[in-house]
Amino acid sequence: MDTICFHITDITANSIHAGAQEITLIIEQADNEFLFTIKDDGCGMTQDKVNLLTDPFYTTRTTHKIGLGIPFLVQNVNQTGGTLKIESVPAQGTTVKASFCTNHIDCPPIGDLADTITLLICGNPGINIRVEYRKGEESFMITTATLKEIFEGLPLNRPQVVMLVKEFLAANLH
Repeated sequence: MDTICFHITDITANSIHAGAQEITLIIEQADNEFLFTIKDDGCGMTQDKVNLLTDPFYTTRTTHKIGLGIPFLVQNVNQTGGTLKIESVPAQGTTVKASFCTNHIDCPPIGDLADTITLLICGNPGINIRVEYRKGEESFMITTATLKEIFEGLPLNRPQVVMLVKEFLAANLH
């Protein structure tokens, strides 16, 4: 995973795989820190399963025998001096909080946040995704439900809608 955005996409994909209908993505940027929190209402896990997540040979998926997403996240977080916390409750959901020290030489680039968030929202219109972004005094929030209201029934994956969502995000993320 060569960007932080890939980690955000991977963790969100895990939430979707866990049956989440509500996913909250909180992104906070400070001078030398990038923090993301992903909280879902999916099936959740026992603490024993959470403890296994860093093992690359443990996965709940049946399509392949390894799960490298969390181990790569752990590696990237640790090599920058950041932190990772995973909390989960069966039948209630999971929360993943990761922070990266962005001034560390080993910190991967953030990547394209506008593209990543657009993909998550427009590619999963059946899931209410809430995105909160904070950088200094600047902040904004967007949800799938709000976008559905704004576009009055137009599919969120319609190319024109996707372009407008991406333009909105790009303008607000910079």
